[in-house]
Amino acid sequence: MVVGLGPGGVELLSPQARLAIAACPVVAGYKTYLDLIPELLVGKEIICTGMTREVERCAQALARAAAGERVAIVSSGDPGVYGMAGLILEMAARDGLLEKVDIQVVPGITAATAAAARLGAPLMHDFAVISLSDLLTPWELIERRLEAAAAADFVLVLYNPASHRRREQINVARQIMLRHKEPTTPVGLVRNAYREEESCVITDLQNMLEHPVDMLTIVFIGNSSTRVLGKYMVTPRGYQV
Repeated sequence: MVVGLGPGGVELLSPQARLAIAACPVVAGYKTYLDLIPELLVGKEIICTGMTREVERCAQALARAAAGERVAIVSSGDPGVYGMAGLILEMAARDGLLEKVDIQVVPGITAATAAAARLGAPLMHDFAVISLSDLLTPWELIERRLEAAAAADFVLVLYNPASHRRREQINVARQIMLRHKEPTTPVGLVRNAYREEESCVITDLQNMLEHPVDMLTIVFIGNSSTRVLGKYMVTPRGYQV
């Protein structure tokens, strides 16, 4: 089973996800994600690997499942949104395991919708989600997607906006947005949604980089109709109010 843990707090873990983990004697995951659910791992065998070792983790989980064991591999958020579901299915297909192993994907609340709830309702109309990490995707392709989404007036959700070593991408993304959006366009910054040290900031495109942005931050850039209403960021759906 490929299980989504949601954004962090166990209160947002679905009943289906809890049952899936409970049913599996073996649980595989990245340490940071496993640390979110310690009470669900008591008595279980843990397969834990670090960042950038996703292929190794999935290979171990598939091997155990192919041997007849019940295995849960966990992702934060939803496993089908920048998670492990795609990699597991690709590797299973490569190794001829799709007919041998019953792979079930258990959804979770993804970071985009979880963080959006902290801001109010920024995603009430069409939106695009783009990761600024160029570890697996060429930056030239990411730039084209940013340009297209901005030109189409989507609300934009940015995952992985910056890291200690990768700071230029968020600057370039902002410059692309400014070619298509007003400097006063509302921007929401949500860090560590539903986890300790959570923070939420509503600012604008002109001033967004005056606030801390890192890998734990989800960035929301509004469309031409997005408004700040009190302490909330809202993108109108079109109802007559």
